[in-house]
Amino acid sequence: MKGEKDLHTLLRTMKPKHNIGDYVFCVIHDFTGINMDDIVLFFKEQEGTTIIIKKELADHLKLDYSFVSGWITLTVHSSLEAIGLTAAFSAALSEAGISCNVVAAFYHDHIFVPKEDTPKAIEVLNRFSA
Repeated sequence: MKGEKDLHTLLRTMKPKHNIGDYVFCVIHDFTGINMDDIVLFFKEQEGTTIIIKKELADHLKLDYSFVSGWITLTVHSSLEAIGLTAAFSAALSEAGISCNVVAAFYHDHIFVPKEDTPKAIEVLNRFSA
């Protein structure tokens, strides 16, 4: 199944979904004690591996983090080749004073915003389908 590429269709049908919980970005150098099923994302960088996990797990594992976020999934199946989607929603969030960290996966785009801004971010994103 191919993802959607048309920007107008993507914006009109993106249907943002709030994934309940508080999520954090941590850097680790080994996975000892971490269940892979508990990791939302991991990405290897030269300096270490970034993981996104629930805040409660990071606290339990005594991992450092500095950003507590809400996680929003755009439920439309967007193509990795789509042009302008990230630019459009990140500009709208920026205009509303909301920072965002974006992860594009095969089926969906995932947006991590400051925890306290999550309801406002959902409102901003829903305006595209109005």
